[in-house]
Amino acid sequence: MPAQPYEFDNSGLPPIPPYVPGKPTSLDIDWADLRELDLSLLDSPDPEVVKRLVKTTAQAIREDGFLFVKNYGMTLEQVHRQFALGKYCFDNMTEEEKVRLEWDPSLGHYQGYKPRSGWGKARLSVDDIEGMNYYAPQFADHNLVPKCMHPFMEEIAHFVDYASTSINRRLLCLLSRVLELPDDYIYDHVQSKGDVIGEGYLRHALYHPQHGEGNGVRLYGHTDYGTTTMLWSVPVSALMVLSRDNKWRYVKYNPGALLINLGEVLEVLSAGHFKATLHRVVLPPDDQLEAERLSLILFQAVKSDLTLQPIEEAPLIQREGEVLAGTVFPAYKALMEAGLKVSLP
Repeated sequence: MPAQPYEFDNSGLPPIPPYVPGKPTSLDIDWADLRELDLSLLDSPDPEVVKRLVKTTAQAIREDGFLFVKNYGMTLEQVHRQFALGKYCFDNMTEEEKVRLEWDPSLGHYQGYKPRSGWGKARLSVDDIEGMNYYAPQFADHNLVPKCMHPFMEEIAHFVDYASTSINRRLLCLLSRVLELPDDYIYDHVQSKGDVIGEGYLRHALYHPQHGEGNGVRLYGHTDYGTTTMLWSVPVSALMVLSRDNKWRYVKYNPGALLINLGEVLEVLSAGHFKATLHRVVLPPDDQLEAERLSLILFQAVKSDLTLQPIEEAPLIQREGEVLAGTVFPAYKALMEAGLKVSLP
């Protein structure tokens, strides 16, 4: 499945301010050592090149659970356009819309707007993080998004579709090859599809500078759930991953690159050969403390009717068995051995 470059003609849309990335930190940081994949090599006519790409993928997802991806079909200018749309939304959403579109996690969903002052009646969780989550309903009914974004919803939907059906599909092809399964096995049998984003969602998040008391952690250590999380690299360094030596390390800015991490479901389906890695968001280095951090994330989901169990027909699992080095799969295995049913939330 040769990759086609991303294209969208936005010349007829209202003008918006361009995205201007901030200055990366100049401090000496102990960065996370993450591998980088050149996704264009998947189309190489040389089988040895493709073989090395699959091998690098296998090492990255087994040891780190995080990896950078470059040459995936979008230019830096096209990526910056998506950041510009996110910033435009936060700058132009009305106060009335913020109230009307506010999400309500107590009802079990996270669609719409997250205020920087927390949520719910008590509003006790002040974190200075604004968010706008686009699920399938937001793409189907534009009354569920701020009016300022109405002219741009087709463009955002096109971007999400490309990221899902081109970039993510090709990433899942590499993961299928690591398991020695047919190229589209994970995409066909695991990945949620349809309605632009399936059961996943797009998030724009704006981290405002935070002052005062606190421990510096803005989003506590966690793993993601679905297939892949697609995070476009930003210059304000605030994301940390738990490295192989059990130390938290910042992720370095990689202009235009995609940062990919794997969800818990893939760790289970791969019998531990894939790793869902703990990560968190903290205050940035001292020379970036006053900078806003704009985040663009696409959370890819799994099918809601998926049976949560290792893919026993995968030749890699049949040959090498289970890997109990991670955290998610050993916990899953312990529950199953205790006779407890484990299902999708």
